[in-house]
Formats: sequence, C-alpha cells, structure tokens
Amino acid sequence: MDERVLLQVQNLRKYFPVKGVKGPGVQAVQDVSLEIKKGETLGLVGESGCGKTTLGRTILRLYEPTAGRIIYDGKTIYDSGGFELPAPDKDGKSLPGQDGKPQVHKSKKTAPDMLPFRRKMQIIFQDPSASLDPRMTVGEIIGEAVDIHKLASSKTERTEIIKSLLSSVGLNTEHANRFPHEFSGGQQQRVGVARALAVKPEFIVCDEPISALDVSIQSQIVNMLEDMQNALGLTYLFIAHDLSVVRHISNRIGVMYLGSLVELAESYELNKHPLHPYTKTLLSAIPVPDPEKSRARSRIVLEGDIPSPMNPPAGCRFHTRCPYAKPICSEQTPEFKEYNKGHRAACHILN
Repeated sequence: MDERVLLQVQNLRKYFPVKGVKGPGVQAVQDVSLEIKKGETLGLVGESGCGKTTLGRTILRLYEPTAGRIIYDGKTIYDSGGFELPAPDKDGKSLPGQDGKPQVHKSKKTAPDMLPFRRKMQIIFQDPSASLDPRMTVGEIIGEAVDIHKLASSKTERTEIIKSLLSSVGLNTEHANRFPHEFSGGQQQRVGVARALAVKPEFIVCDEPISALDVSIQSQIVNMLEDMQNALGLTYLFIAHDLSVVRHISNRIGVMYLGSLVELAESYELNKHPLHPYTKTLLSAIPVPDPEKSRARSRIVLEGDIPSPMNPPAGCRFHTRCPYAKPICSEQTPEFKEYNKGHRAACHILN
C-alpha cells in the first residue's frame, strides 16, 4: 500500500431538502472527515440509514454535496467555501435557513469539470439487477463507458476490451450478447464490476456489493475484488453491514451513526480495542460459530429507536441510546480526535 493520500474528505455534509419543511431537511451526512491512501481499502460500517451510501455517492458527486471539501489526488473537486444550506426545491423556492433567510447552495465544480475524474472514480452498486439497464445487452452496458471516454479507436478494439473485461470477472465472452435478466444475481454483480473497471479507474466505491447475494457467492465476489486490487493497484471504499467481511477485506474501518463518523482505526485495532460505545455494540452483535463461546459472551443491546435525521439530537447524536451518556453529551458535539496512533473517535466519555 502506497503512503500517498489519494482521497481527502473535509467536513462533508449532505442534506436533502424536504418540501414544505423549514430548515435543512434530512441531514444524511454531517461533518465527515477522512483520508484514504492509494491502494488501501477503507471499510465503512453502520446500521441501515446511517448515511454510508449517501457518503459514498456524495464523494463521487453523484449527489451534490451541501458543504465541505473533497480533494482527489491533490486536486479539489468540490469546495463549498463554508457551510451552506441546500439549493432551492424543484418549485424554485429557496429553503429558509435556521435564521429564516433564504440561502442557496453553490458548487465550485460543474458537471463538465468532473468528466476526467469520472474515469478515475467509479462505483459498484448494491443491487445489480436495478443498476443494469434491462434493455441493453451486457456488451452495450460495458461498452458504453468505453465509448463515453473514447478508450477504443475501432470497433474491433472495443470488442476486445469488452471480452477482456468479461474474462477478468469470470464470465464467458459469449455473455456479451445476453441481457441482464438472463444472469443470476452473482453474475449480474460481476457485470457491474466489469462496468466499473471498463474505464481503468483508480478508486472504486463498493456500495454493499455483496449484501444482495447468496452467502455462497459473497466470498467469490470479495476474493475477486481483492485479486483485482492486488493486480491493478485499486483503492476501495468498501461499504457493508457485515462486520466480519469488512474486517477481512479492509485495512482500516470507519463507523458511522446517524450521518456522523464516530470512530476510525486500523482493522485489527478497531476489532480488538474499540473506543466508542456504538462500535462496541456493533462488535458484540457479530455471530460467533462456537455455541459455548457465544453463550459466554455478553451482548450489548441498545434501547430506544434511532432519532430522525430530519431532527437529530443536539450534542452527540448517539447520546439518546448510549448507556454511558453524561449531561455534556446532550450539550456539546464531541470532537473527532486521535486517542492512539491512527485511532480516532468522537466521544465525551473518553476525555
């Protein structure tokens, strides 16, 4: 793994405005800061609705950020220049800020400026059946990216590229003439991987790429992703629910709760010495195959429901469910700071 930082995210926010509702709307991602080094895999875990997928898509600017800064390979691809509330809604009305004044979101980069970065940054979607156009053959789906970025000088070269990509993901070259519905879920996901690799990217967001697959197929896809990373020097942001899979594939792991990053550390360090109460809760829920060890282990069960991202609690967002919460937790947002080398967390009880 290279020590060069490939991606930097600084105080990234993504809010989804809600028509007829005052304020910022759904606060899906809140002040997330992280770095990903070239050639490494950063795992991202958290329960459903915590903002993992939104973070991944916002980094790629499939969702336009609300505020923050994104730097890719030393080049700034988004910089809000400070916090701004979302853009006007579809009716053209500016959503009021917390001070009651209309504020408009601005982007430092327009869509044409992103084209060179689209080739370097790709995504593998969670649901392969929904992400593949049912009216296009597999060859057309993979070849579309080749055409957009003008990577083939002739039809023959284009065909050879498609065949090579299909072979690299374990599919037959004859599959290029088939439609997505003719494949199993695992094969469809392989097509999705081939499509992401078609433009020879450097960085790939793997958005829960195995969650929709059978357990017997999951390990094949994970092994394939690891082999491709070693062969091509790829960098991954690997989003998943299964902590055991994330622990296996990731160099470092980040834990998200209600849009905020609460802990970040190397994979071994996070699993052996978790700091944040929420991380400890997630680790205690991992199934243990040994029945005796499973019965002897104490599991942490959280009480209450996850607060609404439209109206998150003040202070630490986890304090409403945290068994160790103190008065300060509901008053001040904890600083996301380093406690051990490379091990960062945001929690008042650690101070």
